[in-house]
Amino acid sequence: MKFVAVTACPTGIAHTYMAAEALEEEARKRGHEIAVETQGSAGSEKVDDAAISGAVGVIYAVDTNVDGRDRFSHLPSVEVTPGEAINHAARVFDRAEQAVEEGVPEAPAETAASGAGGGGAAAAATGGGGDGPGRASRGGVVRQWLMTGVSYMLPFVTAGGILIALAFLVGDTVTVVDENVYEQFSWGALFFKIGGTAFSMIGPILAGFIAYAMADRPGITPGVVAGLIANEIGAGFLGAIIGGLLAGAVVIGLKRVPFPRSLRSLLPVLFYPLIATFVVGTAMILVIGEPIAAATEVLTAWLEGMGTANAIVLGVILGLMMAFDMGGPVNKVAYFFGVGLIAEGVLAPMAAVMAAGMTPPLGLALATVIQKRLFDVQEQEAGKAAWVMGASFITEGAIPFAAADPIRVIPALMLGSAVTGGLSMAFDATLRAPHGGIFVFGLVGNWPLYILAIAIGTVVTAVGVIALKQFHRRAETVEATATTTEAASA
Repeated sequence: MKFVAVTACPTGIAHTYMAAEALEEEARKRGHEIAVETQGSAGSEKVDDAAISGAVGVIYAVDTNVDGRDRFSHLPSVEVTPGEAINHAARVFDRAEQAVEEGVPEAPAETAASGAGGGGAAAAATGGGGDGPGRASRGGVVRQWLMTGVSYMLPFVTAGGILIALAFLVGDTVTVVDENVYEQFSWGALFFKIGGTAFSMIGPILAGFIAYAMADRPGITPGVVAGLIANEIGAGFLGAIIGGLLAGAVVIGLKRVPFPRSLRSLLPVLFYPLIATFVVGTAMILVIGEPIAAATEVLTAWLEGMGTANAIVLGVILGLMMAFDMGGPVNKVAYFFGVGLIAEGVLAPMAAVMAAGMTPPLGLALATVIQKRLFDVQEQEAGKAAWVMGASFITEGAIPFAAADPIRVIPALMLGSAVTGGLSMAFDATLRAPHGGIFVFGLVGNWPLYILAIAIGTVVTAVGVIALKQFHRRAETVEATATTTEAASA
């Protein structure tokens, strides 16, 4: 059989390409052909029309909205997360083959009515549910909406955070904030102005692209406006998330209104954005904005005023979450908690999150060096790559080890990450950049102790993995010995 596939994750760095490799490998095992389109941070590598026209089915391994989904609308489809494709490629292909046998499902009514062409995640969300092989769950669809917004938001966080850090590096940390670069030029003021401008767009972009994922292009305007209002009233990223969801929901509702046929050409460019922007803006200003702003203020004040004990507990929890599923939903919740707080000026959780996300692959890499005999040849090779992935804050580098031996590997990873997260918070380390690993160490506050926290977590992870694998090996040896003895007695 010939398949096409699309892979996409929120950061577009690791899972997107690992899922593509896993699908290609499984296709080769089964004698299938597959052309994979990776929609990552570097852009999309489009599959050509000939591959699509010759395919019998499409596999979506995505955590975000799919660009150009309508190109595959005539094909039976299966939709999973990138993590499922990486860890259970065989199961994904079983479902894909079943979808091909069952044929193409009917198009969702809302998608056809919208006339927008390819409603992306919205199409799956409004498609009437069902648990067939091609359907994403309701919760999974909501997660896709949020992840789409986050994936578009991340470059603003990265650019803004690094430029602001550079402003503090080259300028006076007190006066650079108040300097007017237009009246009195300095490099510090220039960096701070540009970085601050990028930061000011975090909420609007997040809200706008959550709404885009839900309702296509008509959702962008009301979503962005909701994010701008959230900025203005101090509702932060929580307000942006709620505003984006509200904007998308309002546009979806408008698409169900039976407007006269003569007005349809004006709906996406005039009536949908106009009505939705007014409704969402009014709701944000008069109803929901202030309570969210108050909640955000309480959360920020609590995080800023945390005592050392509470900070360590928070770091431990974030560390456990980062290592639990290595890039999966739990990991992403912790990661985006840290990213969201950067915009609020709370920088310690992001440092803890990155440190705790680096130690799983680093610890495993170290373990393969210390006790090579505990790992097969493939794992030893994966250990070499894990050094680079860990140093780059790509937690997914631990997945090959965890997938092969989850019972013994995952607890050790969680232990090491919990220690690292707790130590990072105890050392009051801070970080403005949302990604980068060792390449952004220059932006870390208290970097010597931060590196110490990562080193300790790496050692704890390695020792934990080695201990658990050796313990289990002894058990296997005892069992084998007993079996051999019984056989000899018989």
